[in-house]
Amino acid sequence: MDKIKEKNIKRLQRKRHVRKRISGTAERPRMSVFKSNKNLSVQIIDDVAGRTLVSVSSLEKDITDVKPNIAGGEKIGQIIGERLKEAKINTVVFDRNGYLYHGVVKAIADGARKAGIEF
Repeated sequence: MDKIKEKNIKRLQRKRHVRKRISGTAERPRMSVFKSNKNLSVQIIDDVAGRTLVSVSSLEKDITDVKPNIAGGEKIGQIIGERLKEAKINTVVFDRNGYLYHGVVKAIADGARKAGIEF
């Protein structure tokens, strides 16, 4: 099996394992992070109601200059933090989506913390 496929399968296994225990509610929604080689995306999800409350992506017109690196991750984290404050949400459950809590994923979390969001 090719190395990239194997790595992706392992990530999906970690994702399923963690998602058994993590769930978002209206009071404390789930902050789900997705990264690819070209883009970053963060969604705030209420799993009970089954809807996305707030989202931010590097594909949006305002922030297309954001790269999928640590600096870009921190900027995305700050933007999602500001949008959460506007929606009057102060605490979230962090879902790293099977990615290691390192580099870009950690930068997104740190950016949201700087904006005043608690995990």
